[in-house]
Amino acid sequence: MKILISNDDGYQAPGIVALYEALKDVAEVEVIAPEQNNSAKSNALTLNSPMYVNRASNGFRYINGTPADCVHIALTGLLGYRPDLVVSGINNGANMGDDTIYSGTVGAAMEGYLFGVPAIAFSQVEKNWGELDAAARTARELVLKMSQQKLIGTSPWLLNVNIPNLPFEQLGHVKLCRLGRRHAAESVITQTSPRGETMYWIGAAGPALDEAEGTDFHATAQGHIAMTPLKVDLTDHDRLGYWAQTAARLRQGDHSGS
Repeated sequence: MKILISNDDGYQAPGIVALYEALKDVAEVEVIAPEQNNSAKSNALTLNSPMYVNRASNGFRYINGTPADCVHIALTGLLGYRPDLVVSGINNGANMGDDTIYSGTVGAAMEGYLFGVPAIAFSQVEKNWGELDAAARTARELVLKMSQQKLIGTSPWLLNVNIPNLPFEQLGHVKLCRLGRRHAAESVITQTSPRGETMYWIGAAGPALDEAEGTDFHATAQGHIAMTPLKVDLTDHDRLGYWAQTAARLRQGDHSGS
């Protein structure tokens, strides 16, 4: 089994080191990650400036780009082979609900999925790396079970996994969940620079809005490992009928002849 590991916290982050250590003896593992923290970069690709690949003393390769850049470059030439699995993380903090849209951790995994490779994004619910060894062991066991069930190296799928910061023995079982929802983010934070200019900082994420049973928020609050299958199709299938009627009305007023 060949695994490509990336993240959004940067190649020196404790989470990616722990993930590598947990997986290095169960697969052939390559780490290609951002040089700097790239949280909330989502699926962004760098198109207007060059990128460079360097190798750290521990063998990890790092790129002056985004998480999606790292996976994209790896899969389009840098690796020289197609991995069986892309694993992203372990992220320093939750990627649940609306967070998944912004998450660079999920973005790296999604890039693998877009190239037809099964992919998993791993995150810890709380920041500051508490019980990181337990999260890494959880990731290892999940990958091994996926391999045993012959789910790796087959058709692509994308999983988002959030792990509570608990000792391994206290973690609940894996629960299949849907994404919850958050309230809108808190107000922007303004400060004055030494030059008297106004600086703006994005406010903190809003509190949970939908944390009902069945959501990732609810599962992790109960101590369970939340696993959510994701897809890339953003089409509002439930509303296609409504918009078909709207499009028909719009065409009635179209005199362009097209």
